[in-house]
Amino acid sequence: MAAPRILVDADACPVKDEIYKVAWRHEVPVVVVSNQYLRIPAHPLITRQVVSDSFDAADDWIAEAADKAAIVITADILLADRCLKAGARVLAPTGKPFTTSSIGGAIATRAIMADLRAGGDQLGGPRPFAAADRSRFLQALDAAVVAVRRGQ
Repeated sequence: MAAPRILVDADACPVKDEIYKVAWRHEVPVVVVSNQYLRIPAHPLITRQVVSDSFDAADDWIAEAADKAAIVITADILLADRCLKAGARVLAPTGKPFTTSSIGGAIATRAIMADLRAGGDQLGGPRPFAAADRSRFLQALDAAVVAVRRGQ
């Protein structure tokens, strides 16, 4: 039975409070990784890791710390890919899991969208974050913690 831990790509994470709730309920440590000082709850399970402001410093720290016991929370598709390769579980803040079978398509879509934007196409951003996303995230994180504990 692995002891799970949660690694948070925190600079733009909209579900930090939900992460803390799940962590406290399951007694799972959380590392909040950012390139700036962020306020976190004063709790022994929650720690802060401030990295340099160099490009991808937070991503590099998270990718190096990721392993089979890690649950990584990020919206960054390329970071998700790196963490999956290290054996971690990866969830987007919407609750959508990144998996080894879905990451290739996500990377391809990301590349297509970048090409369209570079060509001057006006594209809308992601849809607004909704209450349903928060609920789906809570359920997905809870399930991921249980699965890591069971070694699944």
